Amino acid sequence: MAKKKIFPKARPKPMLDAWFENAGITQEEEITDTLEKNYLPYAMSVIISRALPEIDGFKPSHRKLLYTMYKMGLLNSQRTKSANVVGQTMRLNPHGDQAIYETMVRLTRANECLLHPYVDSKGNFGKHYSRDMAFAASRYTEVKLAPICEALFSEIDKETVDFIPNYDNTMLEPSLLPSTFPSILVNANMGIAVSMASNICPFNLAELCETCIALMNNPEHDILSTLPSPDFPSGAYLLYDETELRKVYDTGRGSLKLRAKWHYDKNAGCIEITEIPYTTTLEAIKDKITELSKAGKLREVSYARDEIDVNGFRLAIDVKRNTDVEKLMQKLFRLTPLQDSFGCNFNILIGNTPRVMGIREILTEWIAFRQDCVKRRVAFDLNKKKDRLHLLLGLQKILLDLDKAIRIIRETSKESLVIENLIAGFGLDVIQAEHVAEIKLRHLNREYILNRLKDIENLRSDIADMENILANPGRIQQIIIKELRETAKKYGQSRKTEIYMPTDADELPPEDDQPDYPVHFFLTKEGYFKKITPLSLRMGGEQKLKENDVMIYQTEGMNKAELLFFTNKAQVYKIRASVFDDCKASLLGEYIPVKLGFEEEEKIIGMIATSDYSGKLLFIFENGKISKIPLSAYKTNRKKLTTAFCDKFPILQIIFLPEDTDILLRSNANKAILVHTELISEKATRSSQGIQVMTLRSRQKIISAEIPDPEQSAVLSCYRVQNIPAIGRMAKTLDDANQIALI
Repeated sequence: MAKKKIFPKARPKPMLDAWFENAGITQEEEITDTLEKNYLPYAMSVIISRALPEIDGFKPSHRKLLYTMYKMGLLNSQRTKSANVVGQTMRLNPHGDQAIYETMVRLTRANECLLHPYVDSKGNFGKHYSRDMAFAASRYTEVKLAPICEALFSEIDKETVDFIPNYDNTMLEPSLLPSTFPSILVNANMGIAVSMASNICPFNLAELCETCIALMNNPEHDILSTLPSPDFPSGAYLLYDETELRKVYDTGRGSLKLRAKWHYDKNAGCIEITEIPYTTTLEAIKDKITELSKAGKLREVSYARDEIDVNGFRLAIDVKRNTDVEKLMQKLFRLTPLQDSFGCNFNILIGNTPRVMGIREILTEWIAFRQDCVKRRVAFDLNKKKDRLHLLLGLQKILLDLDKAIRIIRETSKESLVIENLIAGFGLDVIQAEHVAEIKLRHLNREYILNRLKDIENLRSDIADMENILANPGRIQQIIIKELRETAKKYGQSRKTEIYMPTDADELPPEDDQPDYPVHFFLTKEGYFKKITPLSLRMGGEQKLKENDVMIYQTEGMNKAELLFFTNKAQVYKIRASVFDDCKASLLGEYIPVKLGFEEEEKIIGMIATSDYSGKLLFIFENGKISKIPLSAYKTNRKKLTTAFCDKFPILQIIFLPEDTDILLRSNANKAILVHTELISEKATRSSQGIQVMTLRSRQKIISAEIPDPEQSAVLSCYRVQNIPAIGRMAKTLDDANQIALI
């Protein structure tokens, strides 16, 4: 059978005309308006509804998942397949099943990511400390809520928090969870939003509850006295730095150093790492050790292997004989993630507004949130008891004449009139009459009603007590304190992360493990650098240079010397000579601008090699000024220094001065002076303009500067000056005194 060809339905002509009329027309719009309409709503959605936690300690994805499990009855029941939970959670969370499952994985006990996991799990959920240990699919694993979730959901059905519609308006979900402990600081929480992020470190539950109680009793309480440091689920050591801790506690920002736990097995000849920093992984440590070993920077290590088993984490590092293990560990802490930092950024949503807060402010906000939850819970229970009391007071009225109540009900001809007749007969209201009418016939006896009426006095007492609670903030505070103590007692655990007090050995500067031996340094005008050993220099031939390139600097030094490269942009780059490989004269050497990352059009104008930063530097400017700066002014840990010298005048030359001596200056007016550098006063500031040494007229400049030896100084004594600035004397010939060139 031939297929019928179907043609698209033609557009009406007026619509086509309008379309062609506007085709290709662009409309100008302010970029700020475009951002406000298109980008800002997305950014706000990420910040408020996805990336940042709220005061209850959860992001929306966490809250939706846990609430779904609660509604599934997984708090006090057997585990169910993770796939069931993921499927049910999709009614609240519009993201895909894989994203929901990954959220669940992080909350499980097996993953070991949280100090107090919220999900009790069975199966393979991977490990937080491993990059390659993947979790099993959701159809293979089983979950239920952990016991600590009782503290999250115990009063959620008592109107303690607001409920909001889900994404398709088919059901309600809680906007917050009424946690009875400050869960925001109990478990680690990290999120990256738009233009902001959050990274909250975990704290010990018992210590946090104690701190919260202390703050409620005394707002000026010293938090560090009851909350000594964070507590990470991975254990390890925290290097105690009181100044940095107080900064984190006060501002919510700072960096904390974590160090792995280890011990040395002498019989096996290996170092066993049993706990690592929370911020790193097993694979990152192994990869770094392997990289350093291949580069020859960890000669003491022969092999690193993963020995994780059912007993927990274990990384074995085989070391060679006669190795100083303590020194090796200090090197490993310095060069590998066995010592790492946790960057704190306590950014939390408060009333849909992101705020970076310190510990005191966070706990104050949580206490205010918890007070509101307790008030709403007490108000809910109060209304229930008032309703109950109201019904019992109606029962009390019919107790005086049960026969009359039975007769009214029996003799009423229509069911719709029963309520009206009971109201008229006993003075009840509609609610009380409805309750009486619903009582079973077997309960319409004196004994049953008297037993029910015994609760009236208890209800009145409870109502009066609850009204007193709502009117007295101090009593609400006592309720919160009591709940905090109960939670700490029930779910608290000992610290996992131990506090380590740094010793003097930890403060020592890192040792350079490279061997130290004599070398020769060479630098060319084009920026090529060579480090050549004396033996290689003797065995080698002529220095290889690029066409039109010349050698501008050469000196002897040691392999551990520091090299300072000064550039035409008044910057200095510092690097160890040991970083460069030994070279041969027959090679071009390393190109310094690329090696050190020079800026565009930046060129080398001088180089200094030093081992102890003794001596001074002379910066000779073309305008006749000289700046004398101590070399120690450049002794810093920074690899690049700006404003290394004055950049207001063209610089001619940089000369290293071990000690004061004579210097010979020559100008383009064929004048020369010989001056002792003691006359040039030393300046402490690197950017100093120096002092005028040679007086120059318009369009004159210094064209050469040399340091003569004592014999040459004697020959050139006619050019010596005792005071500066000086004009100088005319040079007799261009090769005056023949011992030294004046140009």
